[in-house]
Amino acid sequence: MNALFARHALLPDGWQGDVLIEWDARGDLTRVQPGARPPIGVPRADYVVPGMVNLHSHAFQRALGGLTEKAGDGPDSFWTWRELMYRFAAHITPEQVEAIAAQLFSECLRHGYTALCEFHYIQRDPAGDMYARPAEMAERVAAAGQQAGIGLTMLPVLYSHSGFGEQPLKPEQKRFQTDVETVLRIVEALEPLRGGQLEVGAAPHSLRAAGIEQIRALAAALPRERPLHIHIAEQQAEVRQSLDFCRQRPVEYLFNQLAVDARWCLVHATHLNEGELAQLAASGAVAGLCPTTEANLGDGLFPLGEYLAAGGRWGIGSDSHVSQSPVEELRWLEYGQRLVHQRRNVAATPARRDVALNLWQDALGGGAQAAGRPVGALAQGRRADLLVLDCSHPNLDGVCESDVLGRLVFCGNDNLVRDVLAGGRWVVQGGRHMAQEAIGRRYRQAIQRLREV
Repeated sequence: MNALFARHALLPDGWQGDVLIEWDARGDLTRVQPGARPPIGVPRADYVVPGMVNLHSHAFQRALGGLTEKAGDGPDSFWTWRELMYRFAAHITPEQVEAIAAQLFSECLRHGYTALCEFHYIQRDPAGDMYARPAEMAERVAAAGQQAGIGLTMLPVLYSHSGFGEQPLKPEQKRFQTDVETVLRIVEALEPLRGGQLEVGAAPHSLRAAGIEQIRALAAALPRERPLHIHIAEQQAEVRQSLDFCRQRPVEYLFNQLAVDARWCLVHATHLNEGELAQLAASGAVAGLCPTTEANLGDGLFPLGEYLAAGGRWGIGSDSHVSQSPVEELRWLEYGQRLVHQRRNVAATPARRDVALNLWQDALGGGAQAAGRPVGALAQGRRADLLVLDCSHPNLDGVCESDVLGRLVFCGNDNLVRDVLAGGRWVVQGGRHMAQEAIGRRYRQAIQRLREV
């Protein structure tokens, strides 16, 4: 039955009681009615919230989790981590990418992500040649998304250079090499897969890896409604390199060269000055924040409080997938700000005092915008993406609805997501993914082969 009755459901205007939720065979919500009577035979739930959007993912990096935590001979940073990632990426096969992505997606679903943006940059074979099908690797990720049941926004990556000033790629980057024409061919090849559960945009990797004229050409050629994502200002070294190259900081340079608007997602944007922060907030673009990865790599902390005060939009992503939990991303986004400012409840305003509610709703809105898909809310016409929370868990025992998100985000480490509906399909029930065993078996086989290389 394509219906659910929720005693309490988080709608765009806040918590509502006795909500009847219905969806059609396409996976779109057709009815979200508060104050309804429970129909006979319709399943019931106590607490229902919209599924979270993961706006930044490199799926293959899931297999690296925990394997890069040994110190080198000198100070470790993003740049030393990147060398390890390159060595791993040099050997991975299309079959292994599919198996790793399916495992990741099933984990993301179990923890509450129902949609994900895949920033996809391994396009070539280990020798550096294009596959016979130019979208071979991207199609494998899309197939993994279908197996797991997660909604995807595929973002083929423009990756032409190794540094500012169009420096030639290094040998270890040969599998990533694309130009504007190649990216557009991959976008075209993915066109038949577009539908309710999959959208296709594009992503200039960064100002280091794509020249500004290339980025301009890609933005002009991509259909206007499609999203564009870019890594930017992730590390202080990148800011220094940008200043050496053009005497401008990365975000400053991007805004001076291009009309950045709501179709853009600026991933990380960690190191901003006041002018850049104001530009980003005023543009309508989304800041793509990935707190667990940014902490793991030692990148720094995004100025969230100042950005919220400026009215900026933002969302969360799991990036390198040292965590697959939106709760952990949101918790550490707020906790990082508390450590910097030495005060509590940074993501609150006089008009919006509930920190967990603010975090969840803001991340939904920014994530939906970055995904370019009708997700992020329990409302008619949106995708039927929702989470049923485990009301039997002690953390939710006897709480009122206004405290549910506070318990979810800031209390304990147990996963409180019981059931997950994604695109109108129950993909997680009782905390288990529908294909958990088969996906896990293929993942273990892929990892075993990679470790033998």
